[in-house]
Amino acid sequence: MVEKNRLPASAYDELTQALADPEHIFTEAVISAAIVQGMRQVSRAEVPDMPDRMVAATGVYFDVPVISRDRRIRATNLKTIW
Repeated sequence: MVEKNRLPASAYDELTQALADPEHIFTEAVISAAIVQGMRQVSRAEVPDMPDRMVAATGVYFDVPVISRDRRIRATNLKTIW
């Protein structure tokens, strides 16, 4: 997103710092086999972009809303914020 100028250049460093802080709300999620299985619940016809489907499947796996402005993700029946 930084490379596409959708986020400021400082966003990468800020995210890295947040992930390093054990008190911060953000947590890293490893793409596991269970998350890959969750991709079956994200229609390829609705969300054709593989990275977007991985993000959506992570939300499905953890049963949390997906933070996304992506219109395709938001058009699904997944819980979304933004």
